[in-house]
Amino acid sequence: MKLLIINPGGTSTKIAVYDDENELFKTSIDHTAEELKPYPHVFDEFEYRKNLILKTVTDAGFDIQDFGCIAGRGGLCRPVEGGTYAVNNRMIEDFRNAVCGEHASNLGAVIAKSIGDEIGVPSFIVDPVAVDEMMDKARITGLAELERPAWFHALNHKAVARSIAREMGKNYEDCNFIVAHLGSGISICAHKKGRMVDGSGGRTNGPFSPERCGSLPTYPLVQLCYSGKYTESEMVEKISKFAGIYDFLGTKDSREVEKRIEAGDEKAKLVYDAFIYSTAKEICSYVPAFDEPIDRIIITGGIAHSKYVTSEIERMTKAIAPVSVVAGEYEMIALALGALRVMRGEEPAKEYK
Repeated sequence: MKLLIINPGGTSTKIAVYDDENELFKTSIDHTAEELKPYPHVFDEFEYRKNLILKTVTDAGFDIQDFGCIAGRGGLCRPVEGGTYAVNNRMIEDFRNAVCGEHASNLGAVIAKSIGDEIGVPSFIVDPVAVDEMMDKARITGLAELERPAWFHALNHKAVARSIAREMGKNYEDCNFIVAHLGSGISICAHKKGRMVDGSGGRTNGPFSPERCGSLPTYPLVQLCYSGKYTESEMVEKISKFAGIYDFLGTKDSREVEKRIEAGDEKAKLVYDAFIYSTAKEICSYVPAFDEPIDRIIITGGIAHSKYVTSEIERMTKAIAPVSVVAGEYEMIALALGALRVMRGEEPAKEYK
């Protein structure tokens, strides 16, 4: 069965075609700021992106009518359990109204359903960023007005966890993992028997990343917010786009940082080592989430390509569990596999409520 996979991002739309698990075609359509300028809101880009997808797929030699289902990246929907969800009208309306925020990924489900309905096949999203399986005690903070959020790279987290479980001859639902996704944003989660029961994301907590701040000391942060130096919007942008490694070194590219270290840049080494140390420390902090041995620590994401990073993290965490490195991101195949599990009857499609 052929599947069309759609993954909209802020400045690109990734497309893939699979025949069952076999990738037949993959590309990324870049969108310039000038091209997106006529669309003040993400949902306004719907027709523009959909038409580009259809043209690209057709130009690549595929007949739209041949697809057995369409899978799109899940966006900022209401909190849900992990799994594969049939796209329904309630989901579309939530994305249309941006009830949990605007992001290009909101269009994944919308475009998938539109194309699927036109050719009479089902449409799905898989493990959206809104996956929330946290145990209640992990949500509590030191202020009753604030709760720890669940905003993780759930799609890639669960994809690599399932992959490692298969390598071990087990089901994901029978394993205990700590998964660290290392990219421009970082999320580290405790996966207990198939559920992400605790975790952190680099915009609110956890280690700092190439561009995000992670956890910050509370009192100094409050003082900075009220210093008059930044407006609220400037502060939000600072901690989410221009913090972390960038704030110290002026670059978000970990490869450039490692080149500086090789050239003898002591500041670059100190900041990079601090990033690695804080990541390892965060991984170790999730040991209390488990009441059984941890099967594996899994390091994934773009920065996992770095031997410098992964070897240091392994050195600092190997006392907890063996370490597996699954470098890169596996969002496209994860979307395909999630849809295939439903189409093959291996698991039911969940309903978005």
